[in-house]
Amino acid sequence: MVKIICLANSKKNGDRCIAGIDICTEKWIRPVSGIEDGSISANKRLVNGKEPQLLDILDIPVDKTGEDFGFAAENLNIIPGEWQKVGQFVPHQLIKYCNNDLCVLHNAWKFVEVSFLKRLPFSQRKTIQLVYVEKLLIEWDEKKMKWRGSLNNKNSTILNSLPITDPEFITVLRSGYKPQNPCLVTVSLSMPHNPYRIDNWAHGAVCWKLIAGVIELS
Repeated sequence: MVKIICLANSKKNGDRCIAGIDICTEKWIRPVSGIEDGSISANKRLVNGKEPQLLDILDIPVDKTGEDFGFAAENLNIIPGEWQKVGQFVPHQLIKYCNNDLCVLHNAWKFVEVSFLKRLPFSQRKTIQLVYVEKLLIEWDEKKMKWRGSLNNKNSTILNSLPITDPEFITVLRSGYKPQNPCLVTVSLSMPHNPYRIDNWAHGAVCWKLIAGVIELS
């Protein structure tokens, strides 16, 4: 069993990707299932019939190792047992878990090459990160029918126009809500994807950066 602060419950191919920070080790953990993409189905993740919420402290039965798909260091396989909510975390106490790297998840691009991740020592294959964002700008992508967010600090853009996969946040955006800044944003990498429709694509399979969770500090 591990106790994590839930910082992501995001859409993943019809199911969900759950991730958070282990309260004991202060390291990221992403529970994964035996499904091809590791996503967690409702019959596994629901706590007393309800979706895990951001900031919930969850007690989750996991193994000591996990399917890493060749590039992810945070994954641990789930094992039989009930998920439980054992507490609630305070947003401002999360700031200490923010990574102050100049780049979010290895580079300034909107994706990370799988070949790059595989060249790193296993412990450095970071695929999820909590980012302090002074201003989160939201836009609706009419062409792809997606909500997107841009992360801005100190009058500069850290990352621009990332797809938002946090379903709870998407629901309030649909009602016209605008986020109250500053925010803590969980940025996660997708499963590898090769965009064949982009001409002269030279990066091979890549993992795209996604906004998997948004927590307002105000």
